[in-house]
This record gives sequence, C-alpha cells and structure tokens, in this order.
Amino acid sequence: MLRAMHIRHLLASFLAAAALLAPPRAAAQGVTVPDEVDEAIERGLEYLASVQKPDGSFPDNHGTTGSISALAGMAFLAKGYTPDSDKYGENIDRCIDYILSIVDPTNGYFGVTKPGSGMYVHAICTLFLTEVSGMVSPERQARMDPVIEKAVKLIIDAQNIRKSERDNGGWRYTPKSSDSDMSCSGWVIMALRSARLNGARIPNDTMSRALDYVKRMCYSADGSFTYQGGNSGSGDTLTGAGILYLELCGRHNDPMALRAARFLTDRRRYTELRPNNNNNRAYGLYYASQGLFQIGGTGWDDFQRWMYSTWIPAQSGNGSWSAEENSRPYATAMVVLAFTPPYRQLPIYQRDEQVDED
Repeated sequence: MLRAMHIRHLLASFLAAAALLAPPRAAAQGVTVPDEVDEAIERGLEYLASVQKPDGSFPDNHGTTGSISALAGMAFLAKGYTPDSDKYGENIDRCIDYILSIVDPTNGYFGVTKPGSGMYVHAICTLFLTEVSGMVSPERQARMDPVIEKAVKLIIDAQNIRKSERDNGGWRYTPKSSDSDMSCSGWVIMALRSARLNGARIPNDTMSRALDYVKRMCYSADGSFTYQGGNSGSGDTLTGAGILYLELCGRHNDPMALRAARFLTDRRRYTELRPNNNNNRAYGLYYASQGLFQIGGTGWDDFQRWMYSTWIPAQSGNGSWSAEENSRPYATAMVVLAFTPPYRQLPIYQRDEQVDED
C-alpha cells in the first residue's frame, strides 16, 4: 500500500509545485467562476484561518473532535491552496498535526474524541489525510503513512461486523456497530475512494458491498435516498449524497443517479436547502452541489445559480455562515466545499470510471 502511495506523492509534489505558478483562484480549464463567488469563498477561508486555534483545532461544537479541522483543511485544498502555499499553508499543516495528535496509535482510530459517533470523525479525518497525502513535508508524510494504513484497515474491518441484510455493506456510529446508516456510510465511502485513488489496496468486495448498500437506500417511489431504508426518502439532505456516491463509484449517469437528480433539481426541493440555523442545511447543500456537479448539464447550471444567489447574501460580515450544529466553522467549511466543485482541486471529486476496474 505505501509503495503505491509514494507514486502519488511524487505526482502530488509536482502538481503542488506547478500550482505555485498560477493563482489559487483559477478554476478548472474552461470554467469561469464569477468574481462574487470567488470572493465569498475567500472570505470564508479567511474566517476559518482567523478562528483556528494554535493547536489546529477550532472553537464551537465539535471543534476539538478533529472533524472540523479535517473539513476546514479540505476547504483550503478545494480552492487550490496546499501545505506549501504562502497563504493558508500553515493552517493546513495545523489541521494535519491536530488530527494526528488525537489518533489512537494502536489502531489508527480518530473517533476516540467522540465515542458515541466516532466513525463520522474517523471517516472525515481519514478522507482529509488521504486527500492531502503527497503534498506535505517528508516528516509529516512519514507520520501520516502508517496512520492512514491503520485507519483504512479499521474501516474495512468495521464493514465486516455481522449485520442484517438491510445494513450489510454499510457503516454507522462505531467500528463495532451492527447496523448502518446512509449518512455515516457516505463519509466512509469517500474515505475509501480517496484512499484507493491514493494507491491503497481496497478489496473489490468492500467497494461492491458498499455500492449495493447505497442502492438499497434509494426510495423507489420518487428517486430520493433514505437514512436507513424504509418507505420514505430523506429529501435533499441524502439524495445528493446518493448521487455523489454512485458517481464516485464509477456509475456515471446511472439511471438511479439520474432519477435522483431529477428529484433534487425540482426547484420546490430547494426550500429545504435555504440558509438558516436548522441542522443539515449546509450538509444538504454540500451533497446536492457535489452530486449535481458530477451529473452536470442544465440541472447543475440551474442549481449553482440558485445556490450562489441564495447563500452569498447569507454570509456574515466576518466571512462565516450560520451556526449549523452550533458551529460556525463547520457550517462555513461545508458551504465553501459546496461552492468549490468548479475548481476541481480535490482528487476525491475527480470522476474516473477506470479506477475501480481490475
């Protein structure tokens, strides 16, 4: 596994050096990001940098679990900043160092900071480390490699806990959970996908069982996705997630994803994604944006226009967004991640149908 990682380390180092020749604001080739969007993203990142603590953690709820550090770190990366950038490079390094400071060295588990639902934290921290792997100093890379290897193994082992037919292939709150849910499983699937892109040997059976689990969470009556199965969907919050997971697993334009996209792009659904202090708004926005960007076309074009015109005016004067989960750093990182798909900077969101082929 680690030998394969070093190949990506060399490539990532080259790309990071090349990135220094262009301003971080550059979006993907041929994609134009309006100035007001770019400026809103920058204000969000400035806020995250301003409230980050010296040890790399963040204030407000969940700020010391590691998950906010990971999400903030990915927000910086999503705009094209790297650990060796003059701007925000130190912030990214602090995110890495804090996450490494909270891991259980025996098994690579990050969830020790949040025992009741630690797999969320574990998956998000693992995802960030695999995304930033290859961009860091040799010293940090040497600390990260064995941790990532253990963290991925823990995820694979957690899937193999005996579960019901409904829950088989998924994950939930702890490594020993005997049930699953779509929300936690999604973060785990992204972590595995990122690790695989990073050269980790993820068993084909692990990914195929995860994909089967996601498909079972689709509510066939309207195409939306549910939290734990059953006879109704979960609206926008997890429907975008379902689209994203299908796309990341190489199922581009899968009929199930296209049907879910039609459900999600009905403008009546957007009301559930308007900014306010209720939980899951920024979370749902993030998934809807990432999922619909993968599909593309008029659905994404309409959604992004609505998203930017609705959420930019809701940004506070200090650059943050409303305190979802009682955490402005959390909400801000999620909105930045929702705004940045056109920049195509995070490897996890690069669609590649061949990566899962033998």
